[in-house]
Amino acid sequence: MKFSEQWLRSWVSPQVSRDELVARLSMAGLEVDSVTPAAGIFSGIVVGEVLSTEQHPDADKLRVCQVSNGSEAFQVVCGAPNVRPGLKIPFAMIGAQLPGDFNIKKAKLRGVESNGMLCSASELQISEDNDGLMELPVDAPVGQDIRAYLDLDDASIEVDLTPNRGDCLSLAGLAREVGALYAAPVTRPMVATVVASHDEVRPVEVLASQACPRYLGRVVRNVDLSKPTPLWMVERLRRADVRSIDAAVDVTNYVMLELGQPMHAFDLAEINGGIRVRMAEEGEKLVLLDGQEVSLRADTLVIADHQRALAIAGVMGGERSGVTGKTRDLFLESAFFDTIAIAGKARSYGLHTDSSHRFERGVDWQLAREAMERATGLLLDIVGGEAGPIIEVVSQEQLPNVAPVTLRADRIEQMLGLKIGDEEIVRLLTALGLGVSSSGEGQWQVEVPSHRFDISLEVDLIEELARLYGYNRLPVRYPQARLAPQPKAEAAVELPALRRLLVARGYQEAITYSFIDPKLFELFSPGVEPLLLANPISADMAAMRSSLWPGLIKALEHNLNRQQSRVRLFESGLRFVGQLQGLQQEPMLAGVICGSRLPEGWAHGRDNVDFYDVKADVEALLASAGAAGSFSFVPGEHAALHPGQTARIERDGRLVGFLGALHPELASVLGLDQTVYMFELVLSEIAAGRMPQFHELSRFPEVRRDFALLVDREVPAAALLAAIRDAAGEWLTDLRLFDVYHGKGIDPHRKSLAVGLTWQHPSRTLNDDEVSTTTQNILASLEQRYNATLRK
Repeated sequence: MKFSEQWLRSWVSPQVSRDELVARLSMAGLEVDSVTPAAGIFSGIVVGEVLSTEQHPDADKLRVCQVSNGSEAFQVVCGAPNVRPGLKIPFAMIGAQLPGDFNIKKAKLRGVESNGMLCSASELQISEDNDGLMELPVDAPVGQDIRAYLDLDDASIEVDLTPNRGDCLSLAGLAREVGALYAAPVTRPMVATVVASHDEVRPVEVLASQACPRYLGRVVRNVDLSKPTPLWMVERLRRADVRSIDAAVDVTNYVMLELGQPMHAFDLAEINGGIRVRMAEEGEKLVLLDGQEVSLRADTLVIADHQRALAIAGVMGGERSGVTGKTRDLFLESAFFDTIAIAGKARSYGLHTDSSHRFERGVDWQLAREAMERATGLLLDIVGGEAGPIIEVVSQEQLPNVAPVTLRADRIEQMLGLKIGDEEIVRLLTALGLGVSSSGEGQWQVEVPSHRFDISLEVDLIEELARLYGYNRLPVRYPQARLAPQPKAEAAVELPALRRLLVARGYQEAITYSFIDPKLFELFSPGVEPLLLANPISADMAAMRSSLWPGLIKALEHNLNRQQSRVRLFESGLRFVGQLQGLQQEPMLAGVICGSRLPEGWAHGRDNVDFYDVKADVEALLASAGAAGSFSFVPGEHAALHPGQTARIERDGRLVGFLGALHPELASVLGLDQTVYMFELVLSEIAAGRMPQFHELSRFPEVRRDFALLVDREVPAAALLAAIRDAAGEWLTDLRLFDVYHGKGIDPHRKSLAVGLTWQHPSRTLNDDEVSTTTQNILASLEQRYNATLRK
């Protein structure tokens, strides 16, 4: 919200400086973003009148002008295209100083003497308009200092409001705040009821009363829009960053800034029949005031006549029904639109207007009639005309129903840490327009006014008291409480520990967006319906990820494109599975690797990573919680992974993740020319561990036996090791697979697995007979289950 300081002080004028006012507004939660002078620093510039113009003898684009300052005439050479006799303009006389310490001196331009300078608005730093001279009204008093005439000793103050403070998007709301802050009287402009001078009305039907509970319309006939908007109004609009267009539009904009009620003026001749407030028909076309044609959706509220849509309600009017210089009769609209019905509609059509900005945050639902009377009175004063009666359609049951709020003195003291006097509490809240009545000692019933959508709870009222009393005046007290220690799951490993482990193994952490390209989603999760965003940042960030892999692959691709030959990345974050109804948000841990196994160096080779490198990293993660034995790797399938290099990771039969090589076809689509290995794990499953238990160390010697077993090549080594553990007895302390061989010397359909078994008894030495019996049982079990034999 941007406004003129002088305009604000015409409502309420506390005896404080501009700097103090700005600081107090910011401390009250109305943060001031900028304070901009209404004009640059200049002096010696008066209202001048061009008496005559002649062509410069030696320059086609220059004119030799005779300019009056009210007492004498001066010869001035000017090149502005709009200079003409009778024009009143800012005239910088000899000795004047312009912004930037530019002094006006007597000069010769192409041999012709020039005694001064005619100024544009940009040269005075009044605006950025540099198309020609700044044209002043015909009644501007010649010779008067321009600063005094235009009241340029002013500043535009811009306030950055939070979305809940829609009530301060007007001079009335800001004045109310300033009056409450300084206990200063607020003087509202008198809004007189305009008596109808004719009976013409247009019927109004509200077919969507929930979205538009209140609609007012009025016919104003015989207006003369050739009459200019008064200078005082133009200047107030300019200092609020609103461009003057014509009197009808300027008045509606002025009332919006003054009272906070957006309004619209239609050309009555373009309205067929009456007004219908309805929902748009799907695909209905409307050309807006900015020339853009939009295809309306069925969830959009429109203002229509009996033939077509005239405007998007609360956003922007249509071009065909807009006011032009030929307009003679107006239909004024003032309405209350439900916040939910308007929210997001402007942005969905690529628009953002002052009207939508206010309706989305909430407009006073009792303000429409006062705004209509104010706008009508201003219009009649400026452009003349005859006003008809106001027609109003109201759906009382759809209007907001604000319940009174109970406020307690002890609750105020508890939350703010100080005691505010009862009289001060009543004064502060009453100054904001709240109705306060006592309901007992130290307790009040507060009636919330229609302009405060953000107050519904006791804490809201206490916040208002804190703002107005002054946050800087509240005492500083450190909170005190009895804090009991929270239980901690000792068997679980925390995410930071898993991060440190991966970093120690050469990984770097990446953080990617949760939003991905729907095309990328389809590549990694074909056949799965993505959860699409209603309002994405961009088209390639429109779907919620169901896996962390797409983001990591894009990060890996980014590194490879920048000559990084060894990439190891991991990420922890949420994946999103399903639609809004039943959506699952699951914490995951994922990683990708490619390139050389070890950093470049003289002491080792340059082999590339393979499946077992990433498997080793995953096994380290699974072992970190002390429950590695509960996990198993089994052959699996995944749409994003190589069919022959994919492993499902299971825990007690539950799927906890996948690891494997990126599918070659997917790598080709993504433009990756080297093998990429990936893993993704359910974080809650791998973090759940097992409490370590102490066992006394045995003082007796270990016994080790090694076997080379021949089994079918399809038999997984993990299954063979599990069978050995089942048959090896309780004294088995270590089991290792230390060699795998297939090739010359053995059946091509078989492979050799070399395993080492270690036994140790806690209280005695194991003898050979015991070990031999156990090994025979193991071999017999393996032969029976997997047709395994000893390699000879």
